Amino acid sequence: MARNYLHTIFTDAARARQEAHGSRASYARMEAGADGTPDALTDKEISFIEARDSFYIASVTPHGWPYMQYRGGPPGFLRHLEANRIGFADFSGNRQYISTTNLAENPRVSLFLMDYANRRRLKLLGHAAIVEQADDPATVAALMPQEYRAAPERAFLIDVIGWEWNCPQHITPRFTEGEISAAIKPMAAELNQLRAEVEALRAAQKGE
Repeated sequence: MARNYLHTIFTDAARARQEAHGSRASYARMEAGADGTPDALTDKEISFIEARDSFYIASVTPHGWPYMQYRGGPPGFLRHLEANRIGFADFSGNRQYISTTNLAENPRVSLFLMDYANRRRLKLLGHAAIVEQADDPATVAALMPQEYRAAPERAFLIDVIGWEWNCPQHITPRFTEGEISAAIKPMAAELNQLRAEVEALRAAQKGE
């Protein structure tokens, strides 16, 4: 249950707005008993996290502005490490270092994970720590996906304090090249079989 996620993210103003619009009762039940204990990651969340090939990560600038970045890689590049800790290797990019410097001052992060094909989404809250390649190359190397051609600069270690699944409403299904290939593979195999049978019939007719 996303008890700590809701307790952390809801403000008194949000609760008042929920009350005014008739949704507070259900959320109050979900939030009940929250005492700051992190929402434990279960096998369901871990499997979903490790199947992703991308996600969005948000941090906050020292001036209070939210900042969102996209992170991508091969499926599984975002890994479950232990208990409520996840992590990933941060590949070399445009070298603006906005998220990195934001987290040096405020370690709070929000992750948004999407599965467009199955219309599922998972939100995570956590505290991030940055491990630079020069300081701990072994940790960074351990988080690098095998045979992935990218240069890691650092690793992000995130201790999740809360998670929440969202409903599939309004999610437009989208599919990756790999998902499309897997979906049409049986049809391609059937088409090839039909072509072989047609060729065999033609060969037999020529031999008559």
